[in-house]
Amino acid sequence: MSIFEYNGSALVAMVGKNCFAIASDRRLGVQLQTIATDFQKIYRIHHTLFIGLAGLATDTQTLYQRLVFRHKLYHLREERDMKPETFASLVSAVLYEKRELAKDFVVAGTASESLYGACESMFKPDMEAEELFETISQALISSVDRDCLSGWGGHVYLVTPTEVTERILKGRMD
Repeated sequence: MSIFEYNGSALVAMVGKNCFAIASDRRLGVQLQTIATDFQKIYRIHHTLFIGLAGLATDTQTLYQRLVFRHKLYHLREERDMKPETFASLVSAVLYEKRELAKDFVVAGTASESLYGACESMFKPDMEAEELFETISQALISSVDRDCLSGWGGHVYLVTPTEVTERILKGRMD
């Protein structure tokens, strides 16, 4: 088993019409043993900028701290928050590789194969906020049911120009 699969995870982000959503499972495990059922995998950089990190839990927390530090330095120097494009370049530079920017959805984690299938079948362009929430929630829950290393419900952020809504999804607890 790869070290990237050691803790297990499921992450998905989708864009809608003037909104976006990001969702993750809530399980923290050591291979097949569940350690926690409320583990945070989506991190807030500023009020409308989020990043979902999959992989070894300690590495994701360290990477998040480095990204927040870099954002704070940027904020002090520029006196404004980073735009998503700028943040994507920062993440690429920190990870030493170029990342492609998707126009519809992205997935990550041990459940990524089933997430791809679910997202490809459910996603459609220009969804309104509530339809986007339903789509990302259904894709996440159906995918983590097929991956024994992720699960225990989900955590969804729905971001529109006027508000950020955070919701917890109930899922299988086994």
